[in-house]
Amino acid sequence: MIRVLLVDDDPLVRSALSLMLGGQRDLEVVGEASDGAQALRQVDALRPDVVLMDIRMPVMSGLDATRRLHQQPDPPHVVVLTTFDADDHVVGAVAAGADGFLLKDTPPDQIVDAIRKVAAGEAMLSASATRSLLSRLRNDPSVNRLRHAEERLALLTERELEVAVTVGRGLSNAEIAAELYLSVPTVKAHVSRLLGKLGCANRVQVAMCVHDAGLV
Repeated sequence: MIRVLLVDDDPLVRSALSLMLGGQRDLEVVGEASDGAQALRQVDALRPDVVLMDIRMPVMSGLDATRRLHQQPDPPHVVVLTTFDADDHVVGAVAAGADGFLLKDTPPDQIVDAIRKVAAGEAMLSASATRSLLSRLRNDPSVNRLRHAEERLALLTERELEVAVTVGRGLSNAEIAAELYLSVPTVKAHVSRLLGKLGCANRVQVAMCVHDAGLV
């Protein structure tokens, strides 16, 4: 079972999500929180696998809560679920360590699919969020992203670089395994190692690095 924590300041949203997820055999809603601070306490108490996190909440925002969660030694996966897809929100969520970014009007089956994918160590960004993120990165003159990305990728072995490029293309572990003629456990091991070498919190940040280097 994939244990899910719902974090949103609107009780109607939490109720709708709970009802939707409750019909899935492999998902279990283990708790709810109405703000980021409460979410941190619930994570400590309930140890969920995935947190569905709103952005705008009282006391502590979803981005601040996500950032604090990813400072923990064994954080849950976080999917940001919001009504806003502004560039700042997308970039902020990825920088904070979110594994996914979806809008609240995303079809229920896609939300369920996103939870399953991030629980398996993959990533899920809505199409609009992906466009916002890549547009922001292409137009960001503040740092030499190309040089920095190339320096980080130089730390990888040839096989790890191949895996990183396929992650940047948005492939799942199973798709990477098929393309590179590897087993899924081997792909998972490679992804885990390259996350550490690149200093990335998740696959989304790996994809950003690969895009910055111009490899996809």
